[in-house]
Amino acid sequence: QVQLVESGGGLVQPGGSLRLSCAASGFAFNMYAMKWYRQAPGKERELVATINSPGRSTSYATSVKGRFAISRDNTKNTMYLQMNSLKPEDTAVYYCNARVVGVDYWGQGTQVSVSS
Repeated sequence: QVQLVESGGGLVQPGGSLRLSCAASGFAFNMYAMKWYRQAPGKERELVATINSPGRSTSYATSVKGRFAISRDNTKNTMYLQMNSLKPEDTAVYYCNARVVGVDYWGQGTQVSVSS
């Protein structure tokens, strides 16, 4: 079965960096685009970044463009989100997402907290 497992979250000061990972299994990872979403308390889940299956095309939410970088290693079935220049408003639970044969799959999420 499809499994997505996020890791790498934590507490960081404003201006700091974190690298999230999403380990995927149960499907042909190298054939599907992958996405990072986040959900802050009291807010709707929002799309943060997308990467196509070969990893050559990416897109970002305006709020993170220039600060975050999405990448993937298809040999390791893993996707990453490098987050730099973090701001308090980046505080959220971050989820990885795969749409496999029309079905959305989600990880359990990893908490990112940005605070001094």
